[in-house]
Amino acid sequence: MIRSILCVIFLIFVLILSLPQYAVLAIIRRKNRQKSAQIGQRFVVWAAKGLTFIAGTRVIVRGFENVPADTPVLYVGNHRSIFDILTLYPYLKNNTGFVAKESLKYTPIVGWWMWFTNSLFLNRTDIKKGLQTILEGINLIKKGSSIVIFPEGTRSKTEDLLPFKEGSLKIAEKSKCPIIPVAITNTESVFENHLPRIKKASVVIEFGTPIYLDHIDKTTKRHLANHVRDIIIEMRKSHPTMIQ
Repeated sequence: MIRSILCVIFLIFVLILSLPQYAVLAIIRRKNRQKSAQIGQRFVVWAAKGLTFIAGTRVIVRGFENVPADTPVLYVGNHRSIFDILTLYPYLKNNTGFVAKESLKYTPIVGWWMWFTNSLFLNRTDIKKGLQTILEGINLIKKGSSIVIFPEGTRSKTEDLLPFKEGSLKIAEKSKCPIIPVAITNTESVFENHLPRIKKASVVIEFGTPIYLDHIDKTTKRHLANHVRDIIIEMRKSHPTMIQ
C-alpha cells in the first residue's frame, strides 16, 4: 500500500509543478505548437519516469533500434493498463501524442498534458468528429509529430488482444508514415490486477520492424489492422520468459 500512497503524493507534486507551466506553454503554443509540445513532452517523460520508479516498475525494452529517428511514425500497440502509456512514453522518439477517448480531455493533469503534447481526443459516437480527429492526426504527422494509437479501442481484460477497430490506421494510410507495431506485456500487474494497490512488476515493451505501406501488397493493405494485430500477438509470445 505504501507504493500507492507515494504515487498519489508524487501526482500531487506533479500537479503543483504543472500549474505555472500551463500558462507558459499556452503562450508558446499560440506561436509555435510544435515547440510547446516538445517542452511539454520533456516534462511528461520526467513525470512518467518518476511514477514508474516509485511504483517499482522494471521496464524491459526490445527493438528500440527499429524506430526511425528522422521521420514521424504511427505507433500501434495493444492496451491492457493505464500504465501502458506511463511505461511507453519515455521511449518514444520525436514529439509524440496519443489518440485517446474524448473523456480524458477533461481529466485533471492527464488531459491537460495530453493536450499540450499534441494528443488527439476521439469521439467514438460521432462519425463526423471522429473524421476530424483523423484529419488532425494526418496534419500532425505531416508537421513532424508521431502518434500512438491503441486500435482495440479499450483495455483488454485478458491476455488475448481485442479485435482492432476498422479504420484505426487511417492516419498512416493517408499520411504515408511508417507504422511501428508495439507489443506491451504485464502492465496490468502494476495496478489493475490488484486495485487499488500498486505493486512492483516487470513490464516488456517491444518495438517491431517498421511497416512501410508502399512496400506491402494490396491484400495485406486491405486487412492492415489485422496484419499489425497478428504481428503484435507474435511478438508477445516471447515476453513471458523475460518477466519470470
